[in-house]
Amino acid sequence: MKRTYTLQELPEIAGMVLSNAPTKTLLFYGEMGVGKTTLIKELAKKLGVQDTISSPTFSIVNEYLLDEDKLYHFDFYRLEDEEEALDIGIEDYFESGHWSFVEWPERIEALLPRETTTIELTKNKNGSRTVNIVPVN
Repeated sequence: MKRTYTLQELPEIAGMVLSNAPTKTLLFYGEMGVGKTTLIKELAKKLGVQDTISSPTFSIVNEYLLDEDKLYHFDFYRLEDEEEALDIGIEDYFESGHWSFVEWPERIEALLPRETTTIELTKNKNGSRTVNIVPVN
């Protein structure tokens, strides 16, 4: 499912992503500056996160409590190798059954769970973005 949107339409897009994602593990692909973290912040708000949402670029993972669930937000941009993801217990996070939003999943390709939802983001020449939801890899 593909959809083009502007920043003003972000809340609507976040709702659409959540209602069309068949898994709780969302992999965000797109070039630097395309808006992965911005979309994740809106998704987290839609899920009920009350905390300030920030990118875990240096900490690798941020954890947010939801009413009856958790959300793990990963950013693997600075990862040197997959061993670093294993060191934080990535498998335990993925097996927890909680929401997992993963930026730069291509850096841990071999460690990704089988059932995921791919979110591909592209920036268009007019400044809008296009989101493509690809269920279950």
